[in-house]
Amino acid sequence: YAGVPRRERADRAREALESVGLGDRVDFLPTQLSGGQKQRVAIARAMINRPHVLLADEPTGALDTETSVQIMEILKEISRYKLVIMVTHNPDLANAYSTRIVRMLDGRITSDSMPLTDEEIAAEAGKETARRELEAKKKHPKMTFATSFGLSLRNLITKKGRTTLTAFAGSIGIIGIALIFAVSHGMTTYINYVQEETLSSYPLGLESRNIELGSMIETFMGLAESSGEHDNDAVYQANMLESLVNALSNLEATENDLGAFKEYLTKRLSSGAEEDAKLNEAINGIQYGYAISPIVYTENVDGTILRSDLEELMADIMTDYYGMNAGSMMNQMVEMNPILTMMNSSASSFSATLWQQMLPGKDGEPVNDLIKTQYDLVYGEWPDAYDEVVLILDSNNELRDLSLYALGLLPKEEIDAILEASKNKTEVTIDRKSWTYKEICDRTYRVVVPSDCYVYDEATGTYTDLRETDSGLRYLYVNGIPLKVSGIIRPNEDAITGMLNGAVGFTYLLTEHIIEAADGTDAVAAQEADKTVDIFTGLPFKENTTKMTDAEKEEYFRDYLDARSERDLAETYVKIASIPSDEFLKETVDGMMEGVTREAIEEMMLNAMKEETAVDEKSLRDYFAAMSDDDLMTLYRAAIEQQVRLRFAESVRTRLSQMTSAQLAGALRAALPNYTTGQCAKYYDAVLDFSTSSYEDNMKKLGALDLEKPASINIYASTFENKDIIEDVIKEYNRSVDEVHRISYTDYVGLMMSSITTIINAITYVLIGFVAISLIVSSIMIGVITLISVQERTKEIGILRALGASKRNISQVFNAETVIIGFCSGVLGVTVSALFTIPINVILQSLTGSSSIRAALPLLSAAVLVLISVAITVLGGMIPARKAAKKDPVIALRTE
Repeated sequence: YAGVPRRERADRAREALESVGLGDRVDFLPTQLSGGQKQRVAIARAMINRPHVLLADEPTGALDTETSVQIMEILKEISRYKLVIMVTHNPDLANAYSTRIVRMLDGRITSDSMPLTDEEIAAEAGKETARRELEAKKKHPKMTFATSFGLSLRNLITKKGRTTLTAFAGSIGIIGIALIFAVSHGMTTYINYVQEETLSSYPLGLESRNIELGSMIETFMGLAESSGEHDNDAVYQANMLESLVNALSNLEATENDLGAFKEYLTKRLSSGAEEDAKLNEAINGIQYGYAISPIVYTENVDGTILRSDLEELMADIMTDYYGMNAGSMMNQMVEMNPILTMMNSSASSFSATLWQQMLPGKDGEPVNDLIKTQYDLVYGEWPDAYDEVVLILDSNNELRDLSLYALGLLPKEEIDAILEASKNKTEVTIDRKSWTYKEICDRTYRVVVPSDCYVYDEATGTYTDLRETDSGLRYLYVNGIPLKVSGIIRPNEDAITGMLNGAVGFTYLLTEHIIEAADGTDAVAAQEADKTVDIFTGLPFKENTTKMTDAEKEEYFRDYLDARSERDLAETYVKIASIPSDEFLKETVDGMMEGVTREAIEEMMLNAMKEETAVDEKSLRDYFAAMSDDDLMTLYRAAIEQQVRLRFAESVRTRLSQMTSAQLAGALRAALPNYTTGQCAKYYDAVLDFSTSSYEDNMKKLGALDLEKPASINIYASTFENKDIIEDVIKEYNRSVDEVHRISYTDYVGLMMSSITTIINAITYVLIGFVAISLIVSSIMIGVITLISVQERTKEIGILRALGASKRNISQVFNAETVIIGFCSGVLGVTVSALFTIPINVILQSLTGSSSIRAALPLLSAAVLVLISVAITVLGGMIPARKAAKKDPVIALRTE
């Protein structure tokens, strides 16, 4: 009685039982009734559904006469408001109770006591047509999914034990999948964390001047390859040097317009477009670099003012202590002592990062969140202003002695003692010192704006460096910008790596403040006023002579002399007069070489080289003997030319030394109109003095830079995959601009670490393979269990079909059962997996020694696994469900 409310069902049953005289027997089961009572119950069951027609097939069979009469009386009473059709072989009962008798023999009607008239036949035909039309419009009854679900749920509840075991068996596959995914998710999270930490040290760097080294690296890595095809029957030459030289000769340096790219990048990051949102997620931070580093001074514990720079301090120590200049220091260091070599190498490796700019955060934050996750703040606060810095300790709360000395915490005597011991190859013992956090934070450091280091000298007309005198250095220190150590940090225990390798970290705000402070200072204004003359030397900046024609050189040479003083003109005239003419040089050299034999040349060359070199006489003679006549003559002629030039210049200077500066300047003015273009070009290259610097170099030296035109851009990607998004943005930018403004760079990290993504993908594919196997096994198992359930519920299938259920309804019943089993399996599997992750994490962290590896099953993944469990159970039970739907209801009803 699907769809009939419980109360209405009860009312119907009570009415039906009372109509057949069984109202007082409602508590009896059918198996407890006698023959006549069973017939009454059967009639009552039929009447509950309120049928229009009641079909009685041999209602009095196997009944005695009295009971038969009672049953017939009941049917007669029912026939007053229902059509009762009785099939019987008893003609007496038919004649006694029937209003119409139709006799049949072998399926044919032999007689009818009340046949229809022609009018009734026509009327009945019309009714039949109307009935069929009405039936066609009626919707056939169907079983709802809620009913199917209820039938399946009741069936599973009646078999609690088997249902529980089935759900557990189905959950085994889900447990395996969930545990694999939990561990995989933990490892993926850990790998992403390692990638993010690693990428903090390897940003995507764009330089204002880029040299493409990718092809050279690939060539260098392939130098061992064969130079050509040949048989392996002899020793052949591999042109390694040729390949390397060709690669070096093909190197191209390109100028990158980073100012335009910075503007483009800023617009992309500030827009609200969907693609730009992905770019924001792909970038961990952006650091704009400029050709400037803070000039920081501090007062040492011994009272001296020193530059807080490891490289400069190390060079000063080596020069003062060992008497070596910067040029000869490296050549002699290895011979003197390997300890010194190691110390210098150590200083060079991190001298530039003693004072290191920290990666800024997004939206103008002074410090990136990535740094805050890599480092713990052990004292004070993170800097949030340009004049605040942090001290960077190692994991043991220590700083190297060289860094401590550069920060003014160690006296020079202690460094001298270490160097003295290294020179004498003796051991040295230094007391280990410590400082409180407060002592460190109370120290004073001052940064000097580069342009403030230079003042105008009226005597020379140039700008001199105040740092060359102690009083000037003290003045700069006192008037410098004070820096405050706002906090002290050290690497986090869980951090894989740290992006800071210096001793002091400052923010980008300090760099911007230094650049802005340089704008408008006296030295900067003087250099901007005359871009052709070096304010430090008073000499003009030399143009690129390789691109100047002789006419351009002549014009510059004449303009140069017009602007020179009398003294400068006198010196220039002496230099010009000291240059012998090509005719004089050729004639003199030819005369000296005329009649000279090879033996004489060898003797002269031998004597000259013995004085200049320490090579023995025999080796020199062998060297000359191996030379051809032409090579020897060329070498000898070059030596003679050099000797003639020197003697000529010496004689000219001696002769002109008797003349005054005014006379020499007048001689130059008189000769200047007679100089040809070729002579002016020659004197331009040989006589004029130029500044070794350039206007751009001087502006960098003064700190006068444009914040909108960085010298470098370091883009930190969140993951290796997101690095590709950044590269796509660069490519998109290059497509939108002309060739001159395109950005070129070398992805060194991509060249060296491209295999990491491949390895990660391979691991993922293997795990997917395991998951696929588990899914197949679970699907087969659920199919077998559902097939067993179909066999057990065959009779139920027949009853449902007899009651009007369609094949689709039967499939729904078993599909609902598989859905319930799949859901229970998924929930059980996810729950058990979540519990198993606790001991798994303990084991993983114990084996790896890292507390950052944590197997975890996200809620979203757990929900997806439950849905997968339901899906595979439905898939596994689909074939048995279709088989159940195809069962013949008649055969199904006969199944016991």
